Amino acid sequence: MPAETPAESPVETPLNLHAKTSREVTSDGTSGIPSTPVPAEAVAPLIRGIGLLRQLTEAGGTLSLSGLERATGLARSTVDRITSTLARMEYVRLDGRDVALAPRLMELGNAYLAALRLPALLNARADALADELDESVSLAVGDRDGIRFIHQATRRRAMSLSFRIGDLLPAERTAPGPLFASEWDTEEWQAWRARRAADPEDRGFPAVPPRAHTSPDDDFERRAARTRQDGWALDDQLIEPGLVAVSVPVRDPGTGRIACVASVVSHTSRHSATHLHDTLLPRLRTAVAEMEGVLRRAGTTSTSASASTTASGSASASASAQLLRESKQELGRGFIESLARGLTVLTAFGEDRPALTLTEVAKATGLARATARRALITYEHLGLVTAGPHRAFALTPRVLSLGFPPLSRTSLPRIAAPHLADLASRLHESTSLAVLSPTGEEIQYTARAAAQRVMSVDITVGTRLPATATSLGQVLLAERGAAPSGVLKTVRRQGYALLDEEWEEGLRSIAVPVHDRTGTVVAAANVALHAARRTPEECVQDILPELRATAARIEGELAVAGRFMRVALH
Repeated sequence: MPAETPAESPVETPLNLHAKTSREVTSDGTSGIPSTPVPAEAVAPLIRGIGLLRQLTEAGGTLSLSGLERATGLARSTVDRITSTLARMEYVRLDGRDVALAPRLMELGNAYLAALRLPALLNARADALADELDESVSLAVGDRDGIRFIHQATRRRAMSLSFRIGDLLPAERTAPGPLFASEWDTEEWQAWRARRAADPEDRGFPAVPPRAHTSPDDDFERRAARTRQDGWALDDQLIEPGLVAVSVPVRDPGTGRIACVASVVSHTSRHSATHLHDTLLPRLRTAVAEMEGVLRRAGTTSTSASASTTASGSASASASAQLLRESKQELGRGFIESLARGLTVLTAFGEDRPALTLTEVAKATGLARATARRALITYEHLGLVTAGPHRAFALTPRVLSLGFPPLSRTSLPRIAAPHLADLASRLHESTSLAVLSPTGEEIQYTARAAAQRVMSVDITVGTRLPATATSLGQVLLAERGAAPSGVLKTVRRQGYALLDEEWEEGLRSIAVPVHDRTGTVVAAANVALHAARRTPEECVQDILPELRATAARIEGELAVAGRFMRVALH
């Protein structure tokens, strides 16, 4: 990347980010990592907001407001302001006294995964290997003295892998760990030993069961040395009894260093560690060679933003600035503008923007250089960005710690449920989500929100009905065929289906399609009501716009959640 002008050097050089410290407060909020002084120019509200998101993540995605107050040590008024700001950004949902992570928060992790490029290039290969071997396959990257998953292709079994994208594991208790450690320098080994001493039960890694260290440090050092020679590593029940894995590094064709590690994971009821090595390692090595071929053909990505990227970034920056202004006007002191501005910095990175200078971050976000600089100082302190060559910054795997693990297990019904409930509350009518059965003959209800009325539509989740006889089914069938005819042709043309007492006397319903990020119709949403409450014309005039807006919100969150993972439709 072309270097910045000399005039910009003093504010963009990585050394300047560590220039002065004056507050000895908390570190990055990650358990097991010693506290470090907070830079004087770090953004305190941003540190608090990141800490709150991490507490929600470690709690599985949901905590009460009082629980967040205890977990973060923040005053209740501060917790309220942070959660109000995050809710305005659609990163969390407020449900009474509870705060829950929302799927749109995954756009932060998506920014890292897009900039990394490995998931887009290698996920399909990992999925194919899992199908071929009928075993779980994972891809992981190194994250300081741990490993973090960037992809999981799991098998559905009674004994199945429970790790999620974004989960962090201690390097010494995994198969990928010694492979990454084989490239550590002296400073990284010292940091690993310090963490082991400070956290003797691995409680800083919520994804693994805590336990006292069972082996001395030099055992892992010998494993790392051996993998450097062998080119593969084995996990014989290091995480927990019964879990075995074999791993091979996928190397960057440009540098020769490890880009990620591919692992085949099984259970001792299917393979012993030795049998896993003997039978599956050859095929894993072949798959890794194919992955490295993909990386070679893909080449390297320029770290400078293209003209088209800059243009799209400017449009995004304008929209973000408008949202900030509206939010501040609406919420007043309840909206923490410095937190919201800081979070937009993470989304400035992406596939065409894997590394950005301060100037490029400011342009992409629409923020003043001073504001962008303080955000970068904060994120470098928190371990979320790292400074690299040419005064450019890049996201680190730790960005995935911001909600991605619990949210990576979401499903379409979970995404839709709060939106359907909100619609039902506004309209005082029952709302539903349904998918088409494999045969196309039936629909199955997958989410429901009932109206609080004496008389309401009584259908439960899991109910199956003939597709042709329901508004939900007609919407789904209209999009399924290449050339629908009759009623279905009309439904496809107008984009909704309206049933006026055809299924049951007194029952009226209207439905619209729900699309995934590719534009494919994957479900349908509807509103059902008693015919006495609204005429067919009033349904189209009053309900249809609200229903379409709800479907659009569901689609928006589904697009974010489904960018690098498969979202279950049931």
